[in-house]
Amino acid sequence: MPDQSVCAQLRGQLVATRAERDSRHIQPDNGLNPCGGPIVEPCAGDAVSDNLNPIGRAYYSLSTFLGVPGALSQDGGFALGAQAGEPAIADIVARAGFTRFRRAAGTPFNLVLEARP
Repeated sequence: MPDQSVCAQLRGQLVATRAERDSRHIQPDNGLNPCGGPIVEPCAGDAVSDNLNPIGRAYYSLSTFLGVPGALSQDGGFALGAQAGEPAIADIVARAGFTRFRRAAGTPFNLVLEARP
């Protein structure tokens, strides 16, 4: 199962720029399997109010200091912000050329999402 740093890398890779780079990011040599696979993200809602709980506050703190700067330092300089909910991640996956996206599993701490071509 990928760790959280993989998720930040995927965010940067998937939407570095729009259509020009989308096809490049689904190539095997760029770290994302063209056959798809799991994406593990912190369990977060799209609205700030969805994340105002002890776990959400900890994730905001960690993401602000680790995840966002890491994503911004990659090609394209794109980051979803401190917390991204499932719809925002689904949009990025679709822009990268994947046509199937679903929640495979979830806990109070993590979402396990699946992307397929």
